[in-house]
Amino acid sequence: MISSDGIRGYNDTILLSILSEGDSYGYAISKRIREVSNEMYVIKETTLYSAFTRLEKNGYIKSFPGAVTHGKKRTYYRITDAGKEYLTSKKEEWSLTKDVVDRFI
Repeated sequence: MISSDGIRGYNDTILLSILSEGDSYGYAISKRIREVSNEMYVIKETTLYSAFTRLEKNGYIKSFPGAVTHGKKRTYYRITDAGKEYLTSKKEEWSLTKDVVDRFI
């Protein structure tokens, strides 16, 4: 399993990447992260919702109410145009970062 320290700086990028595939909500996004990483990365709920708050504050995502499930209204998230631009820049940054780290490891 990957430590949260090793991936912390990429949580926003991971979330935006998932939201670029379509609108979603917290539990489904968390489940998608577990699936794609083959359970090697499990994002903590507090980390997930802190990231949603930060991304929304920065204008990269918007939240909106969804269907009521089990008596509680589910909150969905959608990537904005600014979020798509930010995601593109973070993907470019990741490519450069990976290249540099690969040279040492």
